[in-house]
Amino acid sequence: MKTPVLETERLLLRAPQMEDFEPLCELMADEVTTRFIGGVQEPPLAWRGLCGIVGHWQLRGYGFFSVIEKASGQWLGRIGPWYPHGWPQPEIGWSLNRASWGKGYATEAGAACMDHVFDTLGWDSAIHLIHADNLGSQRVAGRLGSVHMGREVQVPGFTIMADVWGQSAGDWKDNRKRVIAGIA
Repeated sequence: MKTPVLETERLLLRAPQMEDFEPLCELMADEVTTRFIGGVQEPPLAWRGLCGIVGHWQLRGYGFFSVIEKASGQWLGRIGPWYPHGWPQPEIGWSLNRASWGKGYATEAGAACMDHVFDTLGWDSAIHLIHADNLGSQRVAGRLGSVHMGREVQVPGFTIMADVWGQSAGDWKDNRKRVIAGIA
């Protein structure tokens, strides 16, 4: 299966590869990074997660991208569209390693993913499931123009409650120029 590569000024977003496993294990071993996404995972569970993402690409034709910093070639995390079984609707989600926080990478990659889901995949809307205490992800969602949709859901397969944030394709069309200008 041929998967797209999205490119931004500083980032490459590509399908996961075997070389992403070790940095994924580091991300999933960090208590701070994983506190809102189900907690620390040992390498066998991180492996299953990686395989699940690869399988999602195969079955749905899209999935989390590996986020690669162009300047260094370093794997920063994962971001992208996905729609696991039981999810309320298709989502754009993100998890970046702590060393990359505060640099605008999530917003930059998120904007590329918003373009991709609306322009290429033809989605009508996209959500982000964000824990009520995850202020960093709420800020990213807000920078992307997404709003709190006023509801909370149990994240299927996890013991996590999450607020639903999101926007429509039309909202993104209106928000995109402001978001891109803020990134540049």
